[in-house]
Amino acid sequence: MELILKQDVENLGFKDDVVTVKNGYGRNYLIPHGYAILATTSAKKVLAENLKQRAFKEAKLVEDANKLAETIKGYELKIASKVGSGDKLFGSVGNADVADALAKEGTEIEKKFIKVTGGTVKRLGKYNAAVRLHRTVVADITFEVVAEK
Repeated sequence: MELILKQDVENLGFKDDVVTVKNGYGRNYLIPHGYAILATTSAKKVLAENLKQRAFKEAKLVEDANKLAETIKGYELKIASKVGSGDKLFGSVGNADVADALAKEGTEIEKKFIKVTGGTVKRLGKYNAAVRLHRTVVADITFEVVAEK
């Protein structure tokens, strides 16, 4: 079944991509939840026209995302957390904590666009995260988890 995505779907594609999925997944999940529409010939023509008109706006968005990526790569993020015996944390540090640390630096990024490498962090130390600023721009940042005083 060929579908046109109306919004980004994790592990499938980005908005306005034409994807092929199994019939049940498309019919029972993607279409009823409003994530996709059927890729008929007329829908494909409309999509092509929209993409052509959006190409100029897209170039500016990519340029802005690249500037933001350079800015956040320069940040030295330190996330304070309560520590138990040794270097083990009480709880964990995840993408929401990284988003809060970026907000303190002056850059608001939604937590759903941040992926901490290896999932959540449960020990002190330096870690990496990938921040998706645009469908083609991903910035890799490093952050350090330190003991709260």
